[in-house]
Amino acid sequence: MSFEPQKINGKFKGKDIISLDQFSPKDIDILFRLARKMKVIAANGKPSRVLDGKIVTLIFYEPSSRTFGSFGASVKQLGGQTVDILNPQVFSSVSKGETLEDTIRVFEAYCDAIVIRHPVAGTAKIAAEAAKFVPILNAGDGIGEHPTQTLLDLCTINEKHGRLNKLTGVMVGDLLNGRTVHSLLKGLSLYKNNTVYLLSPKELKLSKEDFRDYSLRGVKLIEISKQEELPKNADFWYWTRVQKERLKSLENYESLKNRFIVTKNLVNQKAGKNTIIMHPLPRVGEIDPIVDSDPRAVYLSSQVRNGMYIRMALLSLVITGK
Repeated sequence: MSFEPQKINGKFKGKDIISLDQFSPKDIDILFRLARKMKVIAANGKPSRVLDGKIVTLIFYEPSSRTFGSFGASVKQLGGQTVDILNPQVFSSVSKGETLEDTIRVFEAYCDAIVIRHPVAGTAKIAAEAAKFVPILNAGDGIGEHPTQTLLDLCTINEKHGRLNKLTGVMVGDLLNGRTVHSLLKGLSLYKNNTVYLLSPKELKLSKEDFRDYSLRGVKLIEISKQEELPKNADFWYWTRVQKERLKSLENYESLKNRFIVTKNLVNQKAGKNTIIMHPLPRVGEIDPIVDSDPRAVYLSSQVRNGMYIRMALLSLVITGK
């Protein structure tokens, strides 16, 4: 029988965080309420003692700055400490042939939780099955999922619109390989009457299987082929980069990147006064920097900050239960 992470069901303590499939709207509400309290802790400029004496291991097999930094800052804001393992395939016993399972079993002896990022989809689940004593948090597994990114994205949308149902959104870029896209569609499927317009190069369209799956989950998906077809006054735009590391060649990447760019003119034409412009970052040309000063652009402000508050709340709930 294959391993499946437990549903949250209102109780986070000791549970792995692998997929949005574990969450219900009630669970997300619990997380959002605590995240608001974490925002106050962070604003005070003094670490709390919520994770006093606790250690979290950050094992990142794939490059990261925001997610790695956000998790590290979250632990320290709560009074805990981190063991930082970057590029273990080069700088640890992994380079000697140690298996992922053994790596996880070794480091769980040193800490109270493990955060893992890996370039291969499904690896976080394998890590969770290997760990016997501490929870595993998925910080992104290849083209699979990025649950904490989605939780902060949902938090950002909810903060602006006061709801997560009856939304009209736009997702643009690498929809085939974009784990943030896959996770966010799962998150939106937990709520009713959401519509998402999908815009990407034809080579990077959402797979037929994923399109069918998310549609069956209740999200209304509408594929469009050019920016002129974007709906006016959408509740959110979710722009993503074409991922060079997921493509077969540099030539392939160069031919696909920056097909769709957020410009001031596009914002003026298609965005409404309450539209928020989001991006999971890093951006590599998909958004003109002149748009950064638009109050609707939240990717470098509330979206990033909510990442730390959500991860603080999640770590507190998973490690302490409160």
